[in-house]
Amino acid sequence: MADSDGPTRRKFLTYGGSVAAGGLLAGCTGSSESDATTTSATATATTAAESTATESTTESADETDSYTVSMAPMGDVTFESVPESIFTRLTHHAGMAFALGHGNAVNSMHAPDYYDALWNQFTPRLPGVELDWTGLYSSWEPSKERLYELDSDVHLADPASVSALGSWSQDDLDEIEENISPWFGNSFSARHQAPPTEWTDAYEYYGLWEIFAKVAQVLQEEAKYEALTAVREELLAAIAADLPAEDDRPTAVLLGPSDLESIYAYNLSTPGFLTAHTRPLKPVSAFGDDVESGSTVDFETLLEADPDVILTLGGMHPNTSMPDIRAGLRDDPVGAEISAVRNDRVYAQAGRYQGPILNLFQLEMTAKQLYPDQFGAWPQYSEGPYPEIPEEEQLFDRQRVADIINGDL
Repeated sequence: MADSDGPTRRKFLTYGGSVAAGGLLAGCTGSSESDATTTSATATATTAAESTATESTTESADETDSYTVSMAPMGDVTFESVPESIFTRLTHHAGMAFALGHGNAVNSMHAPDYYDALWNQFTPRLPGVELDWTGLYSSWEPSKERLYELDSDVHLADPASVSALGSWSQDDLDEIEENISPWFGNSFSARHQAPPTEWTDAYEYYGLWEIFAKVAQVLQEEAKYEALTAVREELLAAIAADLPAEDDRPTAVLLGPSDLESIYAYNLSTPGFLTAHTRPLKPVSAFGDDVESGSTVDFETLLEADPDVILTLGGMHPNTSMPDIRAGLRDDPVGAEISAVRNDRVYAQAGRYQGPILNLFQLEMTAKQLYPDQFGAWPQYSEGPYPEIPEEEQLFDRQRVADIINGDL
């Protein structure tokens, strides 16, 4: 391991507003942008991109290749060249690298084999797009020693969330920044959770695509970001144009059944990027305010809420059996009475820590699952990759998305 008190081994990237021993960067806390508010998010991202471009062009002659990207809780981070190896923890960051054509530059992530299998349920629908995350370092709680071995060009992870693990001190985070490369990520925007108290003043909440805009600046792939944003805007506009009136919408719940005895229930409209694929669809929650998002429920609670639609988190993963989940609900005397079960409206979902590409697919699939009369029926998915949807019923252009990922703009 390098001597943390010695000279910097590599000045590849540096914080412009580094977290110092005496305090943290000041910043806004609690502000948010809805992923459904496309115009606002796009304007924010565009302004950020223009600001970064201005900073880059005003550097002195010997610094013209450097560029600065700013995001809470890090502040300003200056890059001297484009990162080529990328450490991540949570898959929204890894998914952003993937969307920008840098998926195979990712060298670590939480549960890599699980998420490789899940993401590769979607790549078959993107011609010429491939992804392999198998065997990467599983980085939920990373060790400093392994980070030195990985020698990443950027740690695309939220330092506040690493701090929240309890095994990392501020000195540890500073050591990795100084001797390897900085941290750059934002994770508490997932559900607008409170960061550790020492990070509160530096924190700000972003939508999924706002974080994506920042990562695109880091990887110098703004053109890909803008092209994918245009696809998303068209998708959201198509959804907004055909949403049924609230009185005509089904009630719905999002469940994460680790087994049929421990069923986790999630709100479909809470702030944060975990609901970036449901909030724009303006669903009617079957639970209302009676069940806190992330709590466990039983069949009796489900029957009392009696949802018209059940969305099953992780149901598209190869190791999850949707037929077994449906059978378990039907075979239980209480579960069998739930409207969604009686009417065969128990559907598979993918993952909540989605990147931009999964967000596009999940917007489409959830629109069809909730509103088949408006957006076309969703196939009764049992297993395998994302179903083939007739071209005339697709809500976004797969070939266009594949071309953007592969750099054919």
